[in-house]
Amino acid sequence: MDNINTVARPKSEAPQYILDQLPKGAIIERDIVYAVNGEREMLLDVYRPNAAKPTPLVLWFYGGAWDWGDKDRSNAMIGLVKRGYAVSSIDWTKSKEEVFPAVICDCRAAVSFLRFNARRFNLDPTRFGASGESSGGHLTALLATVGDTTEFMKHPITKKASSAIQAASPWCGLSDFLKLNDFKCDQDYSYAFSAPSRLLGKPIKEVPEKCKQASPLTYISKNTPPCFIAHGDKDFCVPLNQSELLHAALQKAGIPSTLYVAKGAGHGLDDGEASKDEIIEKVMDFFDSQFKI
Repeated sequence: MDNINTVARPKSEAPQYILDQLPKGAIIERDIVYAVNGEREMLLDVYRPNAAKPTPLVLWFYGGAWDWGDKDRSNAMIGLVKRGYAVSSIDWTKSKEEVFPAVICDCRAAVSFLRFNARRFNLDPTRFGASGESSGGHLTALLATVGDTTEFMKHPITKKASSAIQAASPWCGLSDFLKLNDFKCDQDYSYAFSAPSRLLGKPIKEVPEKCKQASPLTYISKNTPPCFIAHGDKDFCVPLNQSELLHAALQKAGIPSTLYVAKGAGHGLDDGEASKDEIIEKVMDFFDSQFKI
């Protein structure tokens, strides 16, 4: 991992930027080992208010094509600490280190670790949510839909505590790998060098079963939690259709789902008619509605 003290970063990806947004008295715990993958220690951070009662938790999964970035990248949910939530940022195995399903095994382990240690972090284990953008949006949606399955439970911690979440807000993420090229994109995702192909270890057209395994749509059930999905209508990196497919499948299954289409916004919800900060407020309001804050 890059040394965060020496490598130049955008302001929004610097640890100090996150710390500066925390309310006075917030409790900060960084670089906690939640699992071990080979020789790699998988780390997470927890930021939480100094509260008398257990707090709800929202995990943040950053974007980065599944193969770059770290837990300090663009933590859009950090503002929830001021609303009385704990927020956790997660590092996970990159596709260049190990292909799918290593990454979602890590995500499930992180949730189980935090629930298993709920008393340590003063968390309410019945109110866990997740959010993420781009590849992090895909991981959020996949985590939400596999919660009632035994898939991707490689790490021992997942046998000790549930890795299910109770609310999810995926942004501009993938939901069906096999339909990636059905709508206008900036690239042909079937090429071997595309991020989804690198995640799966082979061009997506060559591994339809693995595409199905990696697609959140595969696992939607009556136990999938409520979702607030956000996507820009000018996103040609991950087409809006991916979120439309997810929203429609959730509704068909009877799961409460909202699809917020950010007019004029590209990938990452930037440059639209509504500012990204305004969209983040809507996401926070969604978690408030689910967790009665």
